[in-house]
Amino acid sequence: MRNHETELQAAERRIASLRPCGAAKLAGMEHSFRALLESIGEDPKRQGLLKTPQRAARAFEFITNGYRQSLDVVLNDAIFDSEASEIVLVKDIELYSMCEHHLLPFIGKAHVAYIPNGKVIGLSKVARIVDVFARRLQIQENLTIQIADALMKTLHPSGVAVVIEAKHLCMMMRGVEKQNSLMKTSCLLGSFKEDARTRSEFLALLA
Repeated sequence: MRNHETELQAAERRIASLRPCGAAKLAGMEHSFRALLESIGEDPKRQGLLKTPQRAARAFEFITNGYRQSLDVVLNDAIFDSEASEIVLVKDIELYSMCEHHLLPFIGKAHVAYIPNGKVIGLSKVARIVDVFARRLQIQENLTIQIADALMKTLHPSGVAVVIEAKHLCMMMRGVEKQNSLMKTSCLLGSFKEDARTRSEFLALLA
């Protein structure tokens, strides 16, 4: 078993035990955002910023809600018997995540494919799996692997392929400030990795 699959299972056990952010945690985030505003030289008491710490805390809770979700709950038993044995591909799943290095967003789309091995998953659940992992502090490389491993763990298909392409605001708004750069990552498992013809068919479907 690959090491990151073991880590994924351990992470899922920890996440399954978490609760939604309570009042105390939200209050702590509000305090932090208020301190941040003061640190950059703003006045949190001016009219436009009076409720900003509260709004920012709620927004941050929402965009990191993947920490408070588990695959079992998200899937909700939407796994069905099927004789299908060809590639199932869901393209252009929009995703929004947060770079764990700078706490700035990266925005893009995921293409997720699998080859059924007696089971298929509800269509919307593929997008929900993407969101579970995207709504955490991330780097794109790990996000790609986590989505692929989750599908392998859930469906035990013949193969899984995930490609993500995204723009990173940590490169666009700061640092090198390159506005048109696009990062692409992939994770190929099972027959997508081992069979050149299957891999070629998948790449042709993406074109």
